[in-house]
Amino acid sequence: MQKITLLFSILFLTLYSCGVKTTQSLLSDGNYDGAIDRAVEALRTKKESKGKQDYVYLLEEAFAKAKDRDLRNLDMMVKEANPANAERIYNTYLQLNNRQEKIRPLLPLPLLKQGKNAYFPFDNYSDQIVSSRNALSKYLYENASALLKSNNKMDFRKAYDDFAYLEGINPGYKNTKKLMDDAQFKGTDFVNVYAKNETNMVIPKQLQDDLLDFKTYGLNDKWTVYHSAKQKNVTYDYSMVINFKQINISPEQIKEKEFIKEKQVKDGLKTLLDSRGKPVKDSLGKEIKVDNFRLLRANIYEFRQFKSCQITAKVDFIDVRRNELQQSFPVVSEYVFENIYSTYKGDKSACEDNYMTYFDKRSVPFPNNEQMVYDTGEDLKAKLKDIIVRNRFRD
Repeated sequence: MQKITLLFSILFLTLYSCGVKTTQSLLSDGNYDGAIDRAVEALRTKKESKGKQDYVYLLEEAFAKAKDRDLRNLDMMVKEANPANAERIYNTYLQLNNRQEKIRPLLPLPLLKQGKNAYFPFDNYSDQIVSSRNALSKYLYENASALLKSNNKMDFRKAYDDFAYLEGINPGYKNTKKLMDDAQFKGTDFVNVYAKNETNMVIPKQLQDDLLDFKTYGLNDKWTVYHSAKQKNVTYDYSMVINFKQINISPEQIKEKEFIKEKQVKDGLKTLLDSRGKPVKDSLGKEIKVDNFRLLRANIYEFRQFKSCQITAKVDFIDVRRNELQQSFPVVSEYVFENIYSTYKGDKSACEDNYMTYFDKRSVPFPNNEQMVYDTGEDLKAKLKDIIVRNRFRD
């Protein structure tokens, strides 16, 4: 028991020593907030114990240095009077306040040797936070509003991000929400999707509808929207054309095959006979018994129904604004209808277990050509989605 206690004591001291050294290292490297986080975490329990004193001293020092650095940075930014510093100024005041709130629940923190509490000079930053937030809000609003006057979609997207950030820090500021919606609409790439049939066959309408129903693809994102039917008041940036090039459907085939299955199965015991046909006996004069095997045999008549469909297509990405082909992707999809069923004469137990299911099956009607094309379209749809995911219209 004493050995276990000693081991735990050594382990605790080792972990404590590593924790203190890590905190000291963060402080020495100028990572004051990192040192504060480590010290605060260590002081959440037994903060008044002698073993936690190093953390109290480190926390006091890290807080003083972090505060001093932030205030010096603020002084410089205010003197520069550069509107682009608005976000840094606001975030620095938030940082000053949040740092205090992180430490406040631990107070007071005693310094046992000095007989006093550690000193943390807290300030009220509420006025500075409000004023710097207002200055940042004004800067973001004006900057994003200027970007909305551009003709560049990337500028519209930057404007959206600025408006979204503004709405997050200052909800309801002027008409930010409306302008954010405007920026998203202007920054969105609209893609018109349609199909062209260059084959000599009729493409089932349901297949075309399914291929062009991009709601089921889950591909619409923040900046790309696909429309299978053109909408008013929308200027399309790109077109995606699914060109059906060729459809090959094989004839309906029924192939027959006949074969024999045999299997030896154990069927009780029999007396072992010698070459003369007489029973063989053991040393005690008893007849020797051996396994008796019986041969199972079945004539199998197997029928295989087969029909296949192959669709060859090409997917074109077209830049509507430049009226030029951006990328082109060949696609080949195939669907195979197959039905295997069997009959037998003899003992079907001669067959393997996994073959037995074929005896329960029967001939079924072949799917018509339209159904074959439609079923092939399921594979085509999956490949189409993969093409779009891997190859975006805009990098």
